[in-house]
Amino acid sequence: MTTLFISDLHLDPSRPAITDLFLRFLREEAPGADALYILGDLFEAWIGDDTPSAAADAVADALKVLSDSGVPVFFIRGNRDFLLGEDYARRAGLRILPDPCMIELYGRPVLLQHGDLLCTDDIPYQQFRAQTRDPVFQAQFLSQPLEARIAFAQKARDASQARQSEMKQGDRAQFETVTDVAPAEVEATYVRHGVDTMIHGHTHRPAIHTLQAGGRSCTRIVLGDWYEQGSVLRVDANGWTLDALSRA
Repeated sequence: MTTLFISDLHLDPSRPAITDLFLRFLREEAPGADALYILGDLFEAWIGDDTPSAAADAVADALKVLSDSGVPVFFIRGNRDFLLGEDYARRAGLRILPDPCMIELYGRPVLLQHGDLLCTDDIPYQQFRAQTRDPVFQAQFLSQPLEARIAFAQKARDASQARQSEMKQGDRAQFETVTDVAPAEVEATYVRHGVDTMIHGHTHRPAIHTLQAGGRSCTRIVLGDWYEQGSVLRVDANGWTLDALSRA
């Protein structure tokens, strides 16, 4: 049996082929799994469980079918869908996990997280993250009319895109450093949690890294995004493979 890990699907009405690819994955591969873990950014944006979305409805229905069939589906909120709440989770059969979260995976302790907490060199983002994870901020935001939330989300997205564009036009090496994990934080995370295996997404840099942390050999698995194709980590008792899924 195999446990599946995915993240950063960024499902959005503008990219229906990726939603179709995910729905096919849920129908054809996921039913044979021990479990499915979605490590954040399932959706490109999420401004509340009351947001009307045919794509989100179809995804919820498919996930619920999978969950009801006996495959547990776990979810860690990402930086795009941190407002995904218990109402949608119930509809989709999702079990929401804290970020980070420790699990036992075929006898091995593994730390799961979305991954943005590791990007500590991006100080403005970390400040924004702290603000938007505040329960008071979230309650105030979700109490606003849908139109106001949509406008706020669009403004935030435009500001983020403008900042990234400005950074790319400047020092490209600095952009790559700031938007990737900070090595010191990665090592500190291994030591803090006492693990030697970590799985995360967020950076859109799929790879399996081997490194030294706390005097031990450690493995950091980075999941890929689903902008142009799928990305899935398959883990069983014998090891892991990180593969791309074609839209064809």
